[in-house]
Amino acid sequence: MNLVIIKYNAGNIQSVLYALERIGLEAKVTDDVEQISSADKVIFPGVGEASSAMRYLKDRKLDALISSLTQPVLGICLGMQLMCRFSEENNVNCLHIFDEDVKLFRKDKQADANNIKIPQIGWNNIYELKTELFHAVPENSYTYFVHSYYAASGTHTIATTDYIIPYSSALHKDNFYGVQFHPEKSADTGERILKNFIERCH
Repeated sequence: MNLVIIKYNAGNIQSVLYALERIGLEAKVTDDVEQISSADKVIFPGVGEASSAMRYLKDRKLDALISSLTQPVLGICLGMQLMCRFSEENNVNCLHIFDEDVKLFRKDKQADANNIKIPQIGWNNIYELKTELFHAVPENSYTYFVHSYYAASGTHTIATTDYIIPYSSALHKDNFYGVQFHPEKSADTGERILKNFIERCH
């Protein structure tokens, strides 16, 4: 298995590498176009800010490359958000792989009354699970989130989470998958999802 993690100016790459090691896999971290293009599977991680990340990708022509990939690609957190159409985080056009827009959580009266904080940090459940990415993952499993922005629910939603509103905790279109949560920090459930991506997603 030739597994590649896209290297760019976003964090959590080391955490993803450790999670893959725990399930017996090695990955190459690279921003080399040829190495990414020839990989069997690609992971597009991310912790950071959308507009600077998009600028970095464009400067290295990685934006066009990612959109053109035909092998399975898994976006994680910011990686998933960058695969959407547009992000309100400094109002940036993204890769437009998924048709959903990324929006900032906005508190309502009920959220204020319940002392709900932004960003969402911690464990939350995922439900309405679809596709092989969630094979053998029970409904309402808990995964680990850290984010202030979310992808709206839409035609590409394959998992939903509630935080102030229901939103897309996972997306899928063709060979592209994205998760808002961090599978590398989500214990056994996260490991199962990473395994499913490697073994079952085409």
